[in-house]
Formats: sequence, structure tokens, C-alpha cells
Amino acid sequence: MRLAVIGAGKMGVWFARFFQKEGYSVVVADRKRDKLEKLRSELGVEIADFAEAARNADRVLICVSISAFEEVVEKISPVIREGQVVMDICSVKELPVNVMHKHLPAALVLGTHPVFGPGSTSIENKTFVLTPTSSQEEAFAADFKKWLEERKARVLIMSPRKHDELMSVVLGMPHFLGLVACDTLLEQANYAETKQVAGTTYRLLYTLAEVAAAETPELFTSLQLTLPGLEQLEDVFIKKANEWLKIIKDKDQKAISRKMEQLKAKLAEKGLDYARTYELMYKMLEATEK
Repeated sequence: MRLAVIGAGKMGVWFARFFQKEGYSVVVADRKRDKLEKLRSELGVEIADFAEAARNADRVLICVSISAFEEVVEKISPVIREGQVVMDICSVKELPVNVMHKHLPAALVLGTHPVFGPGSTSIENKTFVLTPTSSQEEAFAADFKKWLEERKARVLIMSPRKHDELMSVVLGMPHFLGLVACDTLLEQANYAETKQVAGTTYRLLYTLAEVAAAETPELFTSLQLTLPGLEQLEDVFIKKANEWLKIIKDKDQKAISRKMEQLKAKLAEKGLDYARTYELMYKMLEATEK
């Protein structure tokens, strides 16, 4: 099988390597020719322009930013064949899926979201979300799910809208928190020294802050401007932060204790396993230090 990877960013290169190892014939397309030449030298993949890569592929995987997405889809649209599989890996799903349906009516479209980054060494224990919108897409998604699960990935199937609603909490909110935390921490002249005496809680905080700041502006912008309900969620966070700040400024020990007990009770209702939470926390910290 021949697979076209459209976009040679970090995740595009990751998937080119992955599918090459799986035995696929891989062709990579990107607007930057020097990047393609380097990839051909390093990986031995074929390189082509967008339309040429898509024309000669059995399946097409679009790995470009949301800001460039529609332009790239329009470029490949004239060569897409009836029933040709076209997938994307954007972190938001409703917008790109609608764009693919609009410009690629003959294709079998499937929105996908690999919920991991280019630092991953395999898809084992990694999460994929698939977002079919028709019976034909659902059938293909079921087959693709089975293929991914055979490689020990964790696969969820849901609508593009449901995906984006969940990602507002899963991705949008953490990125917002991370950047605000980073902006705040860097105001401290002794930031480097604080890391030298950091305990577990602070290590989690500055890791989140630095990881969020290291992301591309395009990713942050696409999440913040596209995910549904994210602004309202962030408004709630600001409101809650002000509530906590007030009782702290008031030195209201009873109110602090009461709110913390309320949170613990709500977490208990959700079935929180504290031992499991601490175990995962330490594993995440160990992973960031490798």
C-alpha cells in the first residue's frame, strides 16, 4: 500500500517513519523543498508536491496546521479519486472534517486525532480518536480501529463535535493554564533557583508551564479560537481563581477548609483513586526527566 503524508512538520515526519516501519511505501509532500530533500536523504522516502503525492497514493494523511489546512485540501482536491481514503491529524476535528467533506466529496474522509506528540517512540498505549460522520466512514473507522489496537493503541470513536467539546477541557484548558503559569513564574527573578528546590507539586507546575510555552503559536491559536465552549470554561477558571483569592486575602481559614472538603467530596463522587493518581503523577514526572 502507498501512503502520502501531506506536511513534513514534526508529526508528519513521525508518521512517515511509523508507516515506513510498518512496511508501507511512503511519499511525503511539503511546501519547503529543502525539508523534503533532507527527509529523502535521512529516511529514503519519496518526495513530491501536494497534488502529485495525493494522486499516486492509496491513502492520504494530512499533517498540516489548521491555518494552512483548507488551502492544502484545495490543492489536492483535483486529483482525489472516488473512494480514496483521506485522513487528517488535527487537534480539532469539526472544522477540518467539514473542510474535507466540502472539497473532497468523492473521498472516504476520516478525521483522526493522535493524542500524543512527536517525542513518542511508538503508538503502544497511546490514544487515537476517530471521528466518522457516515456509515461508510464508520465501517472504515472500525477497521482502522482494529488495526491500531493490534499495535496496542487505545482507540476511541466519537463525533467531531463531541471530540472538540472534550478537547476544550483536555487540551485547550491545560494550554491556557500552562501559558498563564509560565507568564507568572517568569516574572520571578529567582525562577531558576526555585526549580533547584522544587518538590513534586511545583515540578508538575513548571513542567506544564514550560511544555505549553514550547508549543507552536499555531497550535495554541487553533485550540483557543476553534474549540467550542473554551472561552466560557476559561471564564469559569478566572471566576474560581478570584473566589479562592478572596478567601485567602480575607485569611478565612474556615472557608478554605470548607472549600477543600467540598472538592474532596466531589472527587470522591467521581470515583477518584488517590493512590492511582499519585502513581500516574510520579510516572509522568519520571518521563519528563528522561
